[in-house]
Amino acid sequence: MSETFQISPTEHGVIRLFTVNLPADQMAGFTETDPAQAGAAPVQKALGVDHLDTDFVELFPVSNLSGLGLAGYLTEGLGVAEADVRPDASRLNSLSGHVLVVLSQAFGGQAATLSPTAPLKWIGTYTEEGASIRFEPLPSDSAKGTIAAPPGKPAKSDARVGGMIAMYALIAMFALVALIIWVAG
Repeated sequence: MSETFQISPTEHGVIRLFTVNLPADQMAGFTETDPAQAGAAPVQKALGVDHLDTDFVELFPVSNLSGLGLAGYLTEGLGVAEADVRPDASRLNSLSGHVLVVLSQAFGGQAATLSPTAPLKWIGTYTEEGASIRFEPLPSDSAKGTIAAPPGKPAKSDARVGGMIAMYALIAMFALVALIIWVAG
């Protein structure tokens, strides 16, 4: 395969689809890690990457999607915008065999170069539809609130004034006692 894909460490919401051309008896172990190969799953080798979290990789027969189809699975199951899938819908729904879905999270936030080889064949790359953000006023009257100018400096309370006078009196008495001790000594 000549396709290569650059994965950025900040990639989010990208879905890559591949067909898998393997005998049925080898499908079950394709996404399983192999202890003899230092934990690398065959799918990791086929994708040509050093790191792959297989929790974010799905392998299933397209026949499991009867009634929904692969295009429907992308839109309803994975959140891809229908407008993005529509041009490929007939091609996606006519696929047979097994399909591999690789989500962005499978690369664990690491930069990678994806170089798929046999038994994988790239079908397409799709992006999850982001939630649209609307800035509308909240309907509740309590959300409106009021904005008033900050009040001026508050008047000093009687307790505060009394405390200040007592403090100045103590300082004066301390100074007087210190003066008397200095003169006497």
